[in-house]
Amino acid sequence: MFYEMRTYTIKVGKTKEYLDHFENVGLPIISQYAKLVGWWYTDIGELNQVIHIWEYASLDERKEKREALYKDEAWIKEFVPKAFGILEKQESKVMYPANFSPIQ
Repeated sequence: MFYEMRTYTIKVGKTKEYLDHFENVGLPIISQYAKLVGWWYTDIGELNQVIHIWEYASLDERKEKREALYKDEAWIKEFVPKAFGILEKQESKVMYPANFSPIQ
């Protein structure tokens, strides 16, 4: 099992709008393609960020699921136009659990 941590920097003053849009539009769509492990937003430190972690069985599974998501008409037409207009920056990291990690 491995995990993808995605960190998005949101335009100042738009975090609540992004949270609402993701919860109501994005999450129902992306949940068909990936398993959500956790989703957070920042209040201390670097502000205006959301961090989410997704679980995949393999890099091949991630590739297949992401390709399918990028072809999903609802994702393309209902989520992406508004969401991408709110984002400043995106970062993605693939993470593998250590043997002693509580999450495997």
